[in-house]
Amino acid sequence: MAKARSRAAARKVKDRWKAKNWYNVIAPPAFDSVTIADTMTDSPDNLINRVTGVSLQDLTNDFRKSHIILNFKINKVEEDKAHTQFTGHTLTSDYLRRMIRRRRSKIEGVYDVDTRDGAIIRVKPFATTDKRIQNSQRKVVREAMKKTITDQAKDSTLSEFMKNILDGKIGSEIYKNCKKLYPVKRIEIHKTEVISQPTIVIEEKKSKKETKEEPKEPEKKEKKPKEEKKTKEIKEPKTKEKVTTKEEKKPEKTKIVKKEKKKPAEKKTTKKKTTTKKKTTTKKKQTKKK
Repeated sequence: MAKARSRAAARKVKDRWKAKNWYNVIAPPAFDSVTIADTMTDSPDNLINRVTGVSLQDLTNDFRKSHIILNFKINKVEEDKAHTQFTGHTLTSDYLRRMIRRRRSKIEGVYDVDTRDGAIIRVKPFATTDKRIQNSQRKVVREAMKKTITDQAKDSTLSEFMKNILDGKIGSEIYKNCKKLYPVKRIEIHKTEVISQPTIVIEEKKSKKETKEEPKEPEKKEKKPKEEKKTKEIKEPKTKEKVTTKEEKKPEKTKIVKKEKKKPAEKKTTKKKTTTKKKTTTKKKQTKKK
């Protein structure tokens, strides 16, 4: 009887892998809605609040940014697609170890910042120096870091702020401001966390290419006057050709005049005659004296 029951229980057990389906995880529109990964579940409700980590190299194909890891959380599922939200980024441990050495000081900071679209982000930067510094100098560097980060966050949205962090623009601005106070070697933002998502929808600025492509209709209307100018330009060279022909004829007259004025050859003949006359007169005088 026990064997029969075990066989009946084995028949009732279903294969869980066959019941599951594959879903494509898609990045938010700030990252061009690229597919990040593929996951499988038996129900789409289990995918919500699932976090995936991807290196920035996989999104941009830039090997120089392989040390940056982005974190995305699934918040919505539609058919075979799982949409995500950006939750923060981190730097790899091996990249951080390369920048820290003995007999150098590391200055860390933690700042909660509000963006223009109502999001709250926790930013964790750090700075390194060539020598060990005092606590008073560390305090000055932390204040400079806090000021630059808060000013950048107020003037930009969440997507713009994160792009500036990932591209290294905010780190370079902090470096410029800290250099006046103390010569810092390097500054990096090694971690960010999105505490609350944006509450205000703000349209991002259009790129220059889109603005140039819009005004195409007025150019078609202004094509007629351009054709009239071309006809005028074609007529003008004919008048120039006439002037050039006249100018070419003038130098020919001057050449003829120059040929007529070649009279110094006659003077040479007169000089020779005078010299011959003088010689004859001198010979006559000598004969008379004799």
